[in-house]
Amino acid sequence: MQDNKKHEFYLTCERYYIFELLTLAAGMMGLYTLNLRGGVFCNAQTGNIALMSMELGKGNLSNALYYLIPFSAYVAGTVVSEIMPNKIKRLLFIRWDTFLIGFEILALIIVGFIPLGWPDQIVQVIINFVCSMQYNTFRQAEGLTIATTFLTNHVRQMGIYLVNFIREKNLEARKKFIKHLQIIIIFFIGGVISTFAGGVFHERGIWLAVLPLLICFIFMLYADLVTERTKLNMKPHGH
Repeated sequence: MQDNKKHEFYLTCERYYIFELLTLAAGMMGLYTLNLRGGVFCNAQTGNIALMSMELGKGNLSNALYYLIPFSAYVAGTVVSEIMPNKIKRLLFIRWDTFLIGFEILALIIVGFIPLGWPDQIVQVIINFVCSMQYNTFRQAEGLTIATTFLTNHVRQMGIYLVNFIREKNLEARKKFIKHLQIIIIFFIGGVISTFAGGVFHERGIWLAVLPLLICFIFMLYADLVTERTKLNMKPHGH
C-alpha cells in the first residue's frame, strides 16, 4: 500500500509548490481587501455571515442585507467552478485549473486599475468570486487536503498531526504537520507583502499577487500543452 502511494502520479496542478504559490497570492488578496477595500476579508465567508447576523441583531436590516452581495458572489464562484471544467477542456484544450489562474491574473490586473475612491463592493465581489473558484478548484496537493485561501483548517490539522507524531512517533504525521505549517507561514508572508505594497502602491499593490499566479500559469500551461497533454481528462485528486 505504501509503495503504491509513493509512486502515485500527481498532475502539475496538484503539486505542492503550486499550492504554495496560490496561498501566497491568496494572502495578498485577503489583506488587500482588509487593508484597502472596506476592511473585509474576502477569501472566506465566515466573517461576512457573522457581520450580517450582527447587523440584523442590531436591527439594521439594510446593512445586514448588504452582506448577501459578497456571500452570493462566493456561491456563484463555486457554481461556476463546478460547471466549467469540462466545457473549458472541450473548447480550449487546457485544464479548467489553468484557465482559472489566467482568469485570476486578468481580474487582479483590472482590480489594480479601480481607484480607491470607488465603492469597495466592486473589488470585494471580484475577490470573493475568484477566491471561491480557487478554493473549490484546488483541493489536494499531492494527496494532502489544502485550502489555499484561508487557514482555519490548517491550524486544526497541525494540532492533529502534532499529537499523532508525539504519541506514535509517526514520521508521516510530522511531515504533514510541517506542510500545514508552511502553508500558514506562506499566507502570513503574503499578508505582510500585501500590507507593505498597499501602503506604497495603494490600489495597484494587488499587482504583486499576479507574480505567483503567473508562475503557476506558466508551469500549468506547459503541462497542459506538452508534458500532460495526453492526461487532459484525468481529474485531480479530491474531485
